[in-house]
Amino acid sequence: MAAAAAAASTVSAISAHVAAGRLFAAIDALTPSSSSSPIPSSLYASLLRLATSRRSIAAARRIASHLASSSSPSTSGSSIPTFLLNRAIELLAACGSLADARELFDAMPRRDGGSWNAIISASSRAGNPAEAISLFAAMNSLGVRPKDVTLASVLACCAECLDLCGAQQLHAHIAKRDFQSNVILGTALVDVYGKCLLLADARLTFDGILQPNAISWNVIIRRYLLAGMGDMAVQMFFRMVWAGVRPLVYTVTHAVLACRDNNALKEGRCIHTFVLRHGYERHVHVRSSVVDMYAKCDAIDAAQRLFNLAPMKDVVMSTSIVSGLAACGRIADAKRVFDGMEQHNLVSWNAMLTGYVRSLDLTGALDLLQQMRQETKELDEVTLGSVLNACTGLLDLTKGEEVHAFAFKCGLFSYPFLMNALVRMYSKCGCLRSAEQLLLFEMGSERDRYSWNSLISGYERHSMSKEALHALREMQSEAKPSKSTFSSALAACANIFLLKHGKQIHAYMMRNGYEIDDILRSALIDMYSKCRLFDYSIRVFEAGLSHDVILWNSIIFGCAYNGKGDHGLELFDDMRKQGIRADSVTFLGALVSCICEGHVGLGRSYFTLMTDEYSIVPRVEHYECMIELLGKHGYMVELEDFVEHMPFEPTTAMWLRIFDCCREYGNRKLGERAAQHINDSNPLTPVRFESIPEYMQ
Repeated sequence: MAAAAAAASTVSAISAHVAAGRLFAAIDALTPSSSSSPIPSSLYASLLRLATSRRSIAAARRIASHLASSSSPSTSGSSIPTFLLNRAIELLAACGSLADARELFDAMPRRDGGSWNAIISASSRAGNPAEAISLFAAMNSLGVRPKDVTLASVLACCAECLDLCGAQQLHAHIAKRDFQSNVILGTALVDVYGKCLLLADARLTFDGILQPNAISWNVIIRRYLLAGMGDMAVQMFFRMVWAGVRPLVYTVTHAVLACRDNNALKEGRCIHTFVLRHGYERHVHVRSSVVDMYAKCDAIDAAQRLFNLAPMKDVVMSTSIVSGLAACGRIADAKRVFDGMEQHNLVSWNAMLTGYVRSLDLTGALDLLQQMRQETKELDEVTLGSVLNACTGLLDLTKGEEVHAFAFKCGLFSYPFLMNALVRMYSKCGCLRSAEQLLLFEMGSERDRYSWNSLISGYERHSMSKEALHALREMQSEAKPSKSTFSSALAACANIFLLKHGKQIHAYMMRNGYEIDDILRSALIDMYSKCRLFDYSIRVFEAGLSHDVILWNSIIFGCAYNGKGDHGLELFDDMRKQGIRADSVTFLGALVSCICEGHVGLGRSYFTLMTDEYSIVPRVEHYECMIELLGKHGYMVELEDFVEHMPFEPTTAMWLRIFDCCREYGNRKLGERAAQHINDSNPLTPVRFESIPEYMQ
């Protein structure tokens, strides 16, 4: 009688504490003696729910300890149901103690399917998918039939581990158990196949779901997006809408990003219309993705209008518009948005840096880097790569070496992208030994054809043609040359008149199916012309019609190299008749041809045409050609007038040529002026007026 009264008192006390939310007071009422007292299961369940809501690991351990001791075989009168122990496992897992949950599971005298599901789900949620899969295998070997929630947990673990074999075995098990119509399992299978990049199997499984819900559609669309199959992601989104399923917010975002990745502006506009009609525009993630889509699809004005109308401009949306404006060269607009951002992230800094480099505002890029270093210490390989590209464009070797040292210090040096940028910087700046050291000894297996191309191009640019051709041979043993490689190699052959090597490269490209585009044709014309095989130059030029001005420039110069200036001038006229706009290089070639053939009047008309009709500002080379044209053919009055009206003082090289022409044709006045400028610039070896022959004075 007394024992029954005590038990009733204990139950009453625990109930009162639970009802009042006094968790630890209720646990304290669970005295060791109550292990043998008949506490109702419903009261234990209430206590477990209260502990779960508090997420108290201390409370969870005390409750689990009490339940374990109450269910021990040595405890007389044990009446703890298995489902309560299952809830205790879930409680311990929810409080972050997978080890305690596993200890309780191992101590259970009896286990059912719920026990296995509880510990498998706990392992899965705790980020231990391998243990979850191992537990499922043990469960299966004992003949315990899993429920659909258990199978879903294990499939999620297979997806996380990319365990395709395990997923396929589970798929067979699901088919055998006739769980095919279960939308949860079907969706889990779609996810695991998608993560394993078996999109055909994922699609087949998805099509087998009788009534896919919004989550199912979201999974297949997301998997297509992440697999780089944006067109299929968009197609599935429209199918979802036509099926009458309302998309999740994230599904809409995935579809818009798929349009962005595929440059599918038309489909993106359709989804934007859907967004406006169905109220998704109030979600900041959707608005940001739409702005990003328009920006990346070159509809920057539409992107900017949406950005300006947005009530809230988060860092993602602002970064998207900055990136889009910078990418299309609107650096001033991008900088205005960038400066107006409340906070900058690394992506926004990198977007601005990349924009400056693409727009060739290289000084602006380095100035922005200084601003960045004042505001944040965060940077990555993209940041340093952009800075290196700026150093390359400015030929700033000192700054490039500083970036190299900084990358090494920060542990970013090992990125192949960054190492390629360093090879390119050293090569273009003429520091070829450093470029060789990086490529041959430090990059190792990470070097690719881009690395080799940078080195070969650097050799060619700095008149190391033999080294360029040697590097090409080395490259062919480990990487396939690109058209850019052969363009540099042909230029190297042209520089040192290596006709044999040039013909071998041409033959190699023909044998191996390389497309001979205008850039390669131009390089071949230049090589054959300089190697005095002009007939081959003409054959390459006539192999296909082209409106590429660079190609026409090459053949016009080729004519001049080979003493066929008149033919070059005929080509110049043909080019103009075909509507191909000449550039400054074209006019330089025309002037060189006029020098070769003595067409002084025609040369003067071309010089005027260049400025008056084509609005091309003459460069130093054009003025040098005019001085050569007039002086070589004895037009001394015209030469004197030309020099008088030049917009800048002639260079020393120009004065030397003028002086020689004056000696040859007897223009004392201009000759003395030329001698004066020459002596002022080089007083150590003066020229003397007396050197002009007396009969010319």
